[in-house]
Amino acid sequence: MRQTDNATATLLMVGAMAAFAVEDLFLKRAAMALPPGQVIAMMGAGGALVFWALAAMKRQPILTRRALQGAPLIRALSEAAATMLYITALALIPLSINSALLQASPLVVTMGAALFLGEKVGWRRWTAIGVGFLGVLIVLQPWNDGFQAAGILTVLCVIVLASRDLATRAMPEDIGTFQLVTWAYIALIPAGLILMALGGDGPGAIDPTRSFDLMMALISGLFGYYAVTAATRLGEAAVIAPFRYTRLVFALILAMLVLGERPGPAMLIGAALIIGSGLYTFTRERMRARAAQH
Repeated sequence: MRQTDNATATLLMVGAMAAFAVEDLFLKRAAMALPPGQVIAMMGAGGALVFWALAAMKRQPILTRRALQGAPLIRALSEAAATMLYITALALIPLSINSALLQASPLVVTMGAALFLGEKVGWRRWTAIGVGFLGVLIVLQPWNDGFQAAGILTVLCVIVLASRDLATRAMPEDIGTFQLVTWAYIALIPAGLILMALGGDGPGAIDPTRSFDLMMALISGLFGYYAVTAATRLGEAAVIAPFRYTRLVFALILAMLVLGERPGPAMLIGAALIIGSGLYTFTRERMRARAAQH
């Protein structure tokens, strides 16, 4: 029965990653035509309405002081900051490069858990983290004319996402999933408005094309979140976590077919190092967990 759960969870995880890649595609299209801050605020408003309704059905209160305290507050602020960085980067650099850099997130989480949560990380996993960061440098290419400076925004996004994930680990168990997600989407609204103010941007016109992009981004993002949540509940983390890297495969396909991007050798080599080191880290963590059970 458990194996069947893992198989289903794996399919859900792959589906979620495909949905997130589609979301990134439409977010990029929208952010290239509209101020990134406007895109963030509108996505926040749409997502908040959907998940607030779901939270109400589960009787999970949204307007509560707990949202402004401790781990929930850190998580919401991290989500907002990461989204500001990510959407801005999406508007400035190729989707394929952005997606490749995003794959370093599990490595940063592992490093953060070791530095701030006291989790034991051996020299093998530290070496894997180092190799992953080498992959990040190869993707960015800061030593030549191909340097994608805006990629630094995605690297910063990955660091902030790690703080979000670490805050999630420290979350009180009685706080509901829909509460957390609603708070995160609500936080995107002021974050988007602040980004617009900092950039001196006024609201852009929403024509039918941009409306379609925003709607598709919202729908695919909501489906992706549902699928990844269901996968996490159905399967073992050690089994399904490596399939998060399929997001890059889907992103590369969409970038080439829809946006006409042609990833170079450096990006592919760097992405391979990032993914390879991440898979090794997952494998080591799984081995340690099994050893602890015996």
